[in-house]
Formats: sequence, C-alpha cells, structure tokens
Amino acid sequence: MGPGEIEALFTRSDGGYLFARWGRPIVPVVFGVEDASLPVIKGAFEAVVTLAGHRMAETDPELGANLMVFFTRDWAELLAVPDLDRLVPELAGLVARLEGAGANQYRIFRFDASGAIRACFVFLRMDAALAALEAETLALAQAVQTILLWSDRAFDGTSPLARLGERVILRPEIGAVIRAGYDPVLPVMAQDPAHTLRLAARVQARQ
Repeated sequence: MGPGEIEALFTRSDGGYLFARWGRPIVPVVFGVEDASLPVIKGAFEAVVTLAGHRMAETDPELGANLMVFFTRDWAELLAVPDLDRLVPELAGLVARLEGAGANQYRIFRFDASGAIRACFVFLRMDAALAALEAETLALAQAVQTILLWSDRAFDGTSPLARLGERVILRPEIGAVIRAGYDPVLPVMAQDPAHTLRLAARVQARQ
C-alpha cells in the first residue's frame, strides 16, 4: 500500500484525517451469544491484538471491560440492557437511527486525554447477512475494525478479509497497516495526513 491508499483508510467522510490506536490493554467482553461461541470470538480478538504487538488484560482498572460486543436480534433489545444507557448516553437516539437505517452493525469509540482509544462498544444485529457468516469470519472482521480507528468509509464496498482456499484471513496489506500503526515510535493519535507517510514507510520496510 502506498501513502495515498493508506491515507484513504483514515480520511473520514467529512474530509478530515484521524488516526487513533489503543493506548491501554484491551479487555473484551461479549454479550448475547452462547458460551460455546465465546472462545472463537475472543480468539479472533487475541489474534489481531497479537498481530498489532499490543496487549490484552483480564480487567481494565477504570472500566472493568473496555471492549464490549453486543449481539442482538433486534436493535430495540439494547434498550433493555441494564445500565447500557449510562455507558452510551445517546442510546435511545442511536437505536432509532439504526432502526431507521436498517443497519446491522455499529461501533462507538471513546478516547482518553491523549486521543488514544480507551473504550469501544460494538453493536451487531444478526440479520440474514451477518447470520450467514461463519463465527470466525464475523469475529475476525470485528476485531480488525476495532483495533484502529479506521475511517467511517474505510471498508465500504470491500472487506478487510480475504478467502484463501477454505480459510478466511486478514488481507496482508491491512495487517501491515495495523502493525505499522502500533509502532511505539508513532503517536497514538494523529490528525495530520503527513502521518500517512510514516505509516507507509513502515509498511514498505516490512515487505
């Protein structure tokens, strides 16, 4: 990937450039799935975190869990989750917007004073499209889309994943961007598109 392609991954629909990565260990928790699915989902997150060279932990000292994944059959189910409206104050309005848009997924990020990701809430409505995916594929896609703050249109019309024979894998060029983004020399947050040049240099150095 060249600088222009990488810049597009972090250029939002309003034209602004915004990159951010996690600044603390990631502590995921999953709601709304059977216990048998939990190892598959958490395994996908562990794989992507390891790829990034980042860390996971058993608990977050501030939030307990800082990456919460909610599986629902209907968006209205979120309104019944105890205390979720305290974590997501705009919950009622969000549910109405998601219902109106016919969306099947949504992610909310929270940031610390440095601009690093401090928490993420992932909401998935298991419509026919998501239900048709294998659990490993769905989990890997969500792990990839939460490890960095990608543009809101980064994966429109495409996927960060690719099929290799019978396996679904992370596209190598996306994996390279993730690894570059977690280089400790780089800032945890950047709003200057020149940051893309530093990412591209690290991607090319690893090829």
